[in-house]
Amino acid sequence: MSLQERLPLSGRVEEIGNRPVFMTDYLGGAGYEAARIAVTGMDPNEVIAKVKEANLRGRGGAGFPTGVKWGFVPDVEGVKYLVCNGDEMEPGTFKDRYLIEYNPHLLVEGMIIAAFAIQAQKAYVFLRGEYHVPRRRLARAIEEASAKGFLGERIFGSDFSLDLRIHSSGGRYICGEETALLNALEGKRGQPRTRPPFPPASGAWGRPTIVNNVETLCNVPSIIRLGVDWYRNLGLTSDSGTKIYGVSGKVNNPGLWELPMGTPIRELVEEHAGGMRNGHKLRGILPGGASTDFLVEEHFDLSMDYETIQAAGSRMGTGTMILMDDSICPVDLSRNLQHFFAQESCGFCTPCREGLPWVEGVLADIEEGRGQEGDLDVLALNAEYIGDPGNTFCLHATGAIEPLQSALKYFREDFESHIRTGKCSYRTEAS
Repeated sequence: MSLQERLPLSGRVEEIGNRPVFMTDYLGGAGYEAARIAVTGMDPNEVIAKVKEANLRGRGGAGFPTGVKWGFVPDVEGVKYLVCNGDEMEPGTFKDRYLIEYNPHLLVEGMIIAAFAIQAQKAYVFLRGEYHVPRRRLARAIEEASAKGFLGERIFGSDFSLDLRIHSSGGRYICGEETALLNALEGKRGQPRTRPPFPPASGAWGRPTIVNNVETLCNVPSIIRLGVDWYRNLGLTSDSGTKIYGVSGKVNNPGLWELPMGTPIRELVEEHAGGMRNGHKLRGILPGGASTDFLVEEHFDLSMDYETIQAAGSRMGTGTMILMDDSICPVDLSRNLQHFFAQESCGFCTPCREGLPWVEGVLADIEEGRGQEGDLDVLALNAEYIGDPGNTFCLHATGAIEPLQSALKYFREDFESHIRTGKCSYRTEAS
């Protein structure tokens, strides 16, 4: 099996030397063959069935089955939309940027197939506003694909047409939530919508809409071209395919790697990330970005897949791990994360708008020596209330609280030490 076949997302990039893949190189690696097969030789429902059978799960964090989601789109007349979520504002996450920056045609091809499957005539890439280089390279790829007849009217000589455009985000974390994204796309305030109706039935401008993550869509061409069995057999556990995993923190080789779904945490950290730097010991991991619960040493041999990580009390999320070593204060880290989530709240509901800044303030008091007996119990009580999905309009507060409630569980002695001594031992040692 060739390198490209083993690494369907990034293999062609590696093969040509880690430089951007544009039309000539992409066609040299069987580029757009999957789109041609789908558009000219398959029924839309057949494409959906293949993606379902392949067990492709959304790579944006939730892990919802992609084919099932596509199947929710009703068979109705009129415009339908496909929207690619390229906002990627989750702290510690940078996988989608890599895909767009180095292999933009893979995303374009995946969107052609997905749009054909749901019979969408218009598609948007909702891109993080700060992603200037990815935007330029994606715009070039769209222009090249249009010139070849792979986008626009009568793609591959068929009756299917697709208008694909880029929309640069105004820049809010909450727009990672799909209904907030759709509001922003329409030029409205970026805050979540009431559901139901759900986007597949009534999304952008009230029309049927599917929102998928960049990495999710980039998996689609290999499923169509190389087959369901091939794709399912790539995974090491019940989850199929490959995953772009990431590691950031005090390791020797931080970065991204495309590996089989279910690769163990310890392998990711010690082999691919090169292990911890000299003098640093790993204490905890946020496995899927900043809005996931901590995992600790007892979890380091677990497989990085959706079910395994959820059973351990966290979420795989984006699969891009943030490492906390023994030089980092869990209290200060928690305060920093709550500051981010508090300022990124859309401000619609009280637990999020008022609760997150209040939690940040209590953590700042503890970190700066003003902590009091009972603060931890109050924090835990508020974390339980704010983190309950039934108490807030969307899941922003739930994700914000996950790292805090797990830090109180696994690193409670650090919080207690701050309150008891009135100082941060990490800061003292550093000075």
